[in-house]
Amino acid sequence: MADNIRFTLNDEPVELSGISPMTTLLDWLREHRGLRGTKEGCAEGDCGACTVVFELADGRRRPVNACIALLGQVDGRSLRTVEGLRGPDSAPHAVQVAMAEADATQCGFCTPGFVMSAYAFAAGGEAADPETIHDALAGNLCRCTGYRPIVEAMTKVAALPVAPVSSAPERPQSAVFEGRFFAPRTLADLLTLRAEHPEMLLVAGATDLGLLASRLRKPPAALIHVAHVPELTAITEDKEQITIGAATTYADALPILIAAYPVLRTYLARLGSRQIRSLGTIGGNIGTASPIGDMPPVLLALEASLKLVSSRGARDLPLDEFFLGYRKTALASDEVIQSISMPRLWPGEVLFCDKLSKRRDQDISTVAGAYRLRIKNGIIEDVRTGFGGLASTPVRARNVEQALKGQPFAQAAFEAAADAVPKDFQPIDDWRGSAAYRLTAAANLLRRLYWRIAEPGRAVEVEAL
Repeated sequence: MADNIRFTLNDEPVELSGISPMTTLLDWLREHRGLRGTKEGCAEGDCGACTVVFELADGRRRPVNACIALLGQVDGRSLRTVEGLRGPDSAPHAVQVAMAEADATQCGFCTPGFVMSAYAFAAGGEAADPETIHDALAGNLCRCTGYRPIVEAMTKVAALPVAPVSSAPERPQSAVFEGRFFAPRTLADLLTLRAEHPEMLLVAGATDLGLLASRLRKPPAALIHVAHVPELTAITEDKEQITIGAATTYADALPILIAAYPVLRTYLARLGSRQIRSLGTIGGNIGTASPIGDMPPVLLALEASLKLVSSRGARDLPLDEFFLGYRKTALASDEVIQSISMPRLWPGEVLFCDKLSKRRDQDISTVAGAYRLRIKNGIIEDVRTGFGGLASTPVRARNVEQALKGQPFAQAAFEAAADAVPKDFQPIDDWRGSAAYRLTAAANLLRRLYWRIAEPGRAVEVEAL
């Protein structure tokens, strides 16, 4: 017997049957529920016009893109749209008042999305500094006005008192929606499903697979949704390493990652938007095996390993042995990625990473690079790199590593490393960048790496140009 999808919408319980769980949340809100304040601008999670907010039991609010979220993912959640935003006694919410008083709208098409992003920001207790506001708004685009009045409204609503959230319906047992959307709640159920249905796609946040339903209008025949399996959402850490469940969202993982590797604060702020990071997962970024995924280069540099599990047992696999070819991995048909483990930095180790793209926010990498070096007594004792956008998979630059390892920390060593880039990579030309550009950019990133370590102040000045 199929289960019904149950969730809370604008403080009211909803229970659905007879509707495809592959329907996008945006389509259901507009066409089935008549809530047309939420708009479709791009159908691929870029513009933010479709922003709604998931309200978590602990009071946190998470903005998400309704255009790429599937209805089956909403089961067991509490959801708020712009129609459900209100203040005391049904007066306008403080965010709506601030937007109106700042004249922060023109045509109004994008405004509901901005309002919902501002609502999530206001509930987070964050400071109203420009960097934080920029990050909160990076997933929302306005095509007919400047952002100054919108930013002004955001400064007025920072750290608003947080109202209680409506309770979401409990779902303790695994569920199946319309015979095609499988939502296991235990690792045992997940592995059984995986063994019985190796042809089914695995989905966590659907920030990639959701495009099949939203933009292409060709949703998968069936999916296994892994986001509710405790072992895949756990985070553990000790003095030596950090282990993050493959279905842990970036939003949940960020505080741990940034505390351990501060350089990731800036890098991960450019990994999608808050809407994307609310649902997107590290395991998904690895499992899709895209050559331009943002996290694999960093994880390669950190010498991360994967825990792969199936009903046959578990095995650990170094990440640099996982990617076999373009969109091909070492994952067996009955396996899932349970977690990713990464060592902490040793004394004397440094980590840096770069993302080059045509647009600063909400863009795919042309070249991504990460570099971990251990320097002691003026000698580069160890080095590990990871690059994206230069080959058919995310990959280490082994000739670059060889050029640096064991050498005195000096500019000449990094020049030799830059010269070694063509030995490691033969990239392609595409609309994001030519092969020549990619090789030149990667070499120059290595040259800049020297100055980042040798003269941090000078490197910051160069990066600001």
